Amino acid sequence: MPPSSLRTLDLNLLKVFDAVMSERSLTRAAQQLSLTQPAVSNALRRLRDALGDELLVRKGRTLEPTARGQELWQAVRDTLKRLQAALTPSVFEPASATTTFVLTMADATAAELMPPLVALITQHAPGVSLRVVPLTTRDPRRLLDEGQADLAIGNFPAAMSDLTARAQAGEAVSFLHHGLFQGDYVCVMRKGHPLADGALTLNRYCAARHMLVSFSGRAFGFIDEALASMGRNRRVVLTVNQFFTAGKVVAHSDLLTVLPRHFINVTGFADQFVLRELPFPAPTIQVDALWHQRQDASSAHAWLRAQVQALAATAFVP
Repeated sequence: MPPSSLRTLDLNLLKVFDAVMSERSLTRAAQQLSLTQPAVSNALRRLRDALGDELLVRKGRTLEPTARGQELWQAVRDTLKRLQAALTPSVFEPASATTTFVLTMADATAAELMPPLVALITQHAPGVSLRVVPLTTRDPRRLLDEGQADLAIGNFPAAMSDLTARAQAGEAVSFLHHGLFQGDYVCVMRKGHPLADGALTLNRYCAARHMLVSFSGRAFGFIDEALASMGRNRRVVLTVNQFFTAGKVVAHSDLLTVLPRHFINVTGFADQFVLRELPFPAPTIQVDALWHQRQDASSAHAWLRAQVQALAATAFVP
């Protein structure tokens, strides 16, 4: 009989073969597999026929493998162990784990979240490593889909709206999320700025020179969208991609910028700022954690998400 192949071989026979090899007894193998002895005997016969080898021969009261049987068992046993490990979700043990997590977030978020997260990991998961990569988009789904990041943290309004719409339409979605905190934006200027005295009216705001924080480099943000909805605009003379950079520049210039309120106190130079409420309605910041669904069942990833959610509840305060 010609040799068998995976295309034609009943793989259940290999599990029976492994049990017989382990027990060296059809009776004990049948008990292990919760089968009848004739069923085990029949399965072994079918495997012998498929492979063209006796695999096991009786010597007294025990079964002894042939050379081919012994060689096959090594491969079958290792394969079954690896398959069982893959099918059985591993339990993440922080104290002994050596996992590396890759997160993407804006510098304003990282400035508040990373210090307590590092402290927590140092105490409870000293073998775990973190990598924070720059967030260059308001829609990080491609980064997550391509495995460039495990978890994205930020304000992703377009992505959240799209996921919500797809879910409501009954479509399958590949990403999951949970909310971390809400906040707002505030107009920031240096102390001594010409607009620091008196009310910041809409006309004064629009007439000023502005700096925009844009992850993508596009010189038109949600503030410009809000102004456009009122038939107004402003002059953006500088675009940067980091909130810290914006803070340093505004502290030494006559530019106005808009920063997350929760970020001001962690800049290290908040005493150089004058804060003013925006003279028009602006969207609330909704910061979410976003991840690919393939990570959802991972106990390691679930642990990371739980730590981030718990820390966000106390770290992000105005």
